[in-house]
Amino acid sequence: MGTSAMILGNDRRILVIEYLQKREGKADLRELVEYIAEKEGNTERKHRKSIYVSLMQTHIPKMQREGVISYEHGTIKLIKVPLNVNLYMEVVSKNDISWSTFYIGTSLIFIAAGIFLNDPPLMIAAIIYTLIAFIHHQKVRRVF
Repeated sequence: MGTSAMILGNDRRILVIEYLQKREGKADLRELVEYIAEKEGNTERKHRKSIYVSLMQTHIPKMQREGVISYEHGTIKLIKVPLNVNLYMEVVSKNDISWSTFYIGTSLIFIAAGIFLNDPPLMIAAIIYTLIAFIHHQKVRRVF
C-alpha cells in the first residue's frame, strides 16, 4: 500500500495530517487527541483515552514508518504530506465556505425557482440535489 493510500485509509490519520497542517506542522499529542475527539463528536474521557491508545499503538507508528511524521516526547511533527492526500481533504479558510455548503445553498435557490416557476421536475431534482449535498456536508463535517 502506498503512503497516500495508507493515510486515506483511516479517518484518524487524515485528521492527524489536517491538524498538523493547521498548526504549522507541529503539535502536542494531548491537543491532537482533543481535536480528534471534537471532530468525532465525543469528548468524554473514555473516548479520548481510546483515541490516545489508537494513536500510540497504531497510527503514529505507521505514519512514522512511512516518513510522514516524527514523534518525540509528546510532540508530533509533520515531515511530509503524501502526494494526493490534500486532494481528498477539504481545506477551507476561516472566512470561507465549503463546497458542500455552496451546493446546499445553490440547490435551495433552485428549489425556490421551481416553486416560483411552478415546475415540479425542477423542484424534485433540486430537492434530491439538496439531500445529496446535505449528506455530503454531514460526512465532511464529521470526518474533516
